[in-house]
Amino acid sequence: MDGKYNFTILKSTQFFINTTCLNPIFLSSSREKKRRRIEDLTEKMAVDGGHRDSGCDWDGRWNHVRKFLERPGPFTHPDFEPSTESLQFLLETCKILVIGAGGLGCELLKNLALSGFRLIHVVDMDTIDVSNLNRQFLFRPKDVGRPKAEVAADFINSRIPGCKVVPHFKKIQDFDESFYRQFHIIVCGLDSIIARRWMNGMLISLLSYEDGVLDPSSIIPLIDGGTEGFKGNARVILPGMTACIDCTLELYPPQINFPMCTIASMPRLPEHCIEYARILQWPKEKPFGDTSLDGDNPEHIQWVFDRAQERAAEFNITGVTYRLTQGVVKRIIPAVASTNAVIAAACATEVFKIATSAYIPLNNYLVFNDVDGLYTYTFEAERKENCSACSQVPQDLQFPPSAKLQEVLEYLTENASLQMKSPAITTTLEGKNKTLYLQSVKSIEERTRPNLCKTLKELGLSDGQELAVADVTTPQTVLFKLNFTA
Repeated sequence: MDGKYNFTILKSTQFFINTTCLNPIFLSSSREKKRRRIEDLTEKMAVDGGHRDSGCDWDGRWNHVRKFLERPGPFTHPDFEPSTESLQFLLETCKILVIGAGGLGCELLKNLALSGFRLIHVVDMDTIDVSNLNRQFLFRPKDVGRPKAEVAADFINSRIPGCKVVPHFKKIQDFDESFYRQFHIIVCGLDSIIARRWMNGMLISLLSYEDGVLDPSSIIPLIDGGTEGFKGNARVILPGMTACIDCTLELYPPQINFPMCTIASMPRLPEHCIEYARILQWPKEKPFGDTSLDGDNPEHIQWVFDRAQERAAEFNITGVTYRLTQGVVKRIIPAVASTNAVIAAACATEVFKIATSAYIPLNNYLVFNDVDGLYTYTFEAERKENCSACSQVPQDLQFPPSAKLQEVLEYLTENASLQMKSPAITTTLEGKNKTLYLQSVKSIEERTRPNLCKTLKELGLSDGQELAVADVTTPQTVLFKLNFTA
């Protein structure tokens, strides 16, 4: 009986929807009501051209936040005491740094501003490309070419009264410790593992210890979000207390590289043709002089695209497009707006939990996947005792005395737990600092290059010797202890 009754209701509802919603009078009436609601809301919010002082909030503006902060609930933190002070802290005191103003960053800025966070800084070194407009909703066609951070800040400031977003069109490496110390929480919406690791290292360097005991006041929580197509993750990092980025470096997907033999002699995919033009033809022909290939330069991409098409025609390969060329050169991973929205929501929720202490934060890693259905999973990532970033102990390097410096360099770049990009190796010999190899400065690289062919013994290194390694993945120098094996 129940099933028949429900079916009857379903059919009646479907009939009402099909007949009523197609009625022009009904549609016109609905549009008119919606237009009036928008006009009423706009009139209510429009003060001084859309900006409203933090002390002039209209009645009921933050009721949705007060419900979480001014009354107890079954999911609140055991030590939480409802009060009005938490909301005032969000509105007037709490400073948040958002790193990245792209797909995740736009969502994060919107979520945080609408949750009551008003003192927000955003850092992004990129400018707006037309391809960003399908998902980075704070940008418009007229903004193409402008800095993402500045446009995003202007949009939020003009749209959300009382919010003060400060943009920084710079690299994160351009700021010193004093800049990062001013924030209560830092949120990352980055597409670069190198940048994540650098930020992770910076926050670890800000920690202070007294007699070997970590000072809790020196901890700046890091909320990190990442997406890759229909997959994403969000995590909460308390530097010095929980697993850091480098503790779980193996979790990040390796960069896809094609075998050189396939690229050079047996291409089968359009990507092989693009890589051939990028890796082999560009350095050989030098179409723009000694300039390195710039993925953001349309002329460079066009040249690679033309050469790749010629290569594809030679081997009867189809599918080489300008967009694919740009994606391969810049290692672009297709972005999905809905994934960005889910991960940004999770990150913003964690910021709210930590800032208010009203709820227990995520412990400490959330995985999201909607490739086939919808799947989420939470687990606790564990700290590594010998983590190169947060363990505060020298890392062991085990090599025989006959090993060459080139082998050490390859270990630093290829080891899954290290994954360095351009390590510079120095040590102390006879009381003097000696650079064994440095590749970021051309003149020094040429001078130290012969050391790569020398054995560790020939370089004067001994068992127990400390090697200091600097790399773009961290603002700190990583210490390694050389242990000779038989």
